Amino acid sequence: MVEQDKGCHLPITRRELLLASASSAMVATTAVDAAASSTRPASPRPGVPTAQVTLAVNGKPHTLTLDTRTTLLDALREHLQLTGTKKGCDHGQCGACTVIVDGRRINSCLTLAAMHPGAKVTTIEGLGTPGHLHPLQAAFVKHDGYQCGYCTPGQICSAAGMLDEVRQGIPSHVTGDLAAKPLLSIDELRERMSGNICRCGAYSNIVEAITEVANGGVA
Repeated sequence: MVEQDKGCHLPITRRELLLASASSAMVATTAVDAAASSTRPASPRPGVPTAQVTLAVNGKPHTLTLDTRTTLLDALREHLQLTGTKKGCDHGQCGACTVIVDGRRINSCLTLAAMHPGAKVTTIEGLGTPGHLHPLQAAFVKHDGYQCGYCTPGQICSAAGMLDEVRQGIPSHVTGDLAAKPLLSIDELRERMSGNICRCGAYSNIVEAITEVANGGVA
């Protein structure tokens, strides 16, 4: 029997409508499953150049066989399941993927894993633990240095690398006097952290958190 609405015949029956709805739900579920499976690292296809890369990540050695085009970011996220490091723009413009490699902060989306054989890599997971936070992590919590939190791992890793640069006396583009105290003025901080974007706009809180740690606060 054909359903009616205000005297007008609908083009399909109730049974056909239910079947169509069920089919749509199945297609949607299949699409989600396919998307999820596509994030799992697949073995390199035959004929694709590969490299065996050994990295010391957060103090633990890992040997990976990777497509030579695999970025360090994808090696960390997709092959080592260290998803604290975020993929934001994937073009080196937002800083969400910042990690520390051999003591220097870098955008992991802009470098290939194969370019860092034997490197020591520190990600946000390696800076501190829930039971023993890194001072920067504790300061970000104290000062609410985040909103959505997506940029936060990169902000903290970048800040850790930046503060080490300051301790070493490495100048920035706005440094006028390396002997100035404190070297980390507000202009210095803004310049040195300018590669890390917070789309939520929590910059004032981020500045407060980093400044407190730079001044020896947050044990």
